[in-house]
Amino acid sequence: MPNPKRKMSKSRRDKRRTHHKAVPPTVGACPNCNEMKLAHAACKSCGYYNGRRIIEEAEA
Repeated sequence: MPNPKRKMSKSRRDKRRTHHKAVPPTVGACPNCNEMKLAHAACKSCGYYNGRRIIEEAEA
C-alpha cells in the first residue's frame, strides 16, 4: 500500500478539511400557521405539508 514520502503539513491538511463543517438545518415559515419548520418536512404545530394535512392531531 502506498505511503506518503513526506509529512503533510498541518496547514495543507487543514486546507483540505475547510469544507468539513457542521451546517445548521434549513428552516422556514410554515405557509399555513407561520411557525418555523424544517424545510421539506411537515409542520409540527399544524401538521400541514405542501398544502395538505399530513399529521392528524391526537385526541385527548
